[in-house]
Amino acid sequence: MKAANKLRIIVADDHDIVRKGLCYLLARRKEIEVAGEARNGRDVLALVEEVRPDIAILDIAMPLLNGIDAAAQISRQFPETKTILLSMHSDEDYLLRAMNAGVKGYLLKDTVEEDLDNAIDAVRRNKPFFSQAIAEILLEEHLQELKAKGLQDSFDLLTNREKEILQLLAEGRSNKEVAQLLNLSTLTVETHRSNLMQKLNLHNTAEIVLYAVRKKIIS
Repeated sequence: MKAANKLRIIVADDHDIVRKGLCYLLARRKEIEVAGEARNGRDVLALVEEVRPDIAILDIAMPLLNGIDAAAQISRQFPETKTILLSMHSDEDYLLRAMNAGVKGYLLKDTVEEDLDNAIDAVRRNKPFFSQAIAEILLEEHLQELKAKGLQDSFDLLTNREKEILQLLAEGRSNKEVAQLLNLSTLTVETHRSNLMQKLNLHNTAEIVLYAVRKKIIS
């Protein structure tokens, strides 16, 4: 049974020391209940079905079923459970795969102690969170790519309204929610969204989020 006002979190990592360390960090916060632990991706799915946690913290490299695929199944079957992924990888391919799987938070293992609290606070509000080191690495790669191609930053091509909508979309809001916040019609928001994606050469929501992380528009 869920304790009153407790945020229920499960932790999955096949390394006992890492998993216990995460549980220790979580246990410091009185409003958090560690609702279970798992050592592999298959056990994670069973645990989520059993306890229906608010957040599942998953290692990306679990046996039997990796963290990205486990997160995708959780997102489809138990959308009320948000996922945070722990990884050694900071490259775009892993980030895009994670976001397409529905992952809300992506933390690098070497900075997890300093990022964990902020990630939980963001994800519980249904906002994305990424380790600061990821944004810095992606920004540097982006600048090098622009320099190599002799291009200027395409972000400057956006209107102020498009920049505003880009941030709201990157924060996980739907077109309808953006329209309500900005007192616009949904059709107008969809038009702005289409225009900004074309200007930035983005193709889906995951790429919008990744772009916003790279530009440090969101954490």
